[in-house]
Amino acid sequence: MAQIEQNYQDTIIESDGSRTVIVSGKSVEGVASALKSETRREIIRILRKEPLDVSRLAAELKQTEANVSAQIQQLQKVGLVKSRYEPGGHGVRKICEVNVDRIVIELE
Repeated sequence: MAQIEQNYQDTIIESDGSRTVIVSGKSVEGVASALKSETRREIIRILRKEPLDVSRLAAELKQTEANVSAQIQQLQKVGLVKSRYEPGGHGVRKICEVNVDRIVIELE
């Protein structure tokens, strides 16, 4: 397993194409808070299938782009989702994807 990224005090490791984040300490609270929202958990479920832009994700969830964007920000803050910008038909599109496949919580 090779460490590929450091996020706060968490470690993301990659093994056989699977990315696992190991959280401990105060980071556990942040991840738990991000996952307590049904909307954010649904975003993760959808993005596990394929990366999507915020507009398509909002349409799939039947929510506003502003709300989905705010939910994405919370998931990005704790490292569960990452995004990139690509040219779109009417400007720039924010493409979101899941950053990890598994979460391990270390109790201290």
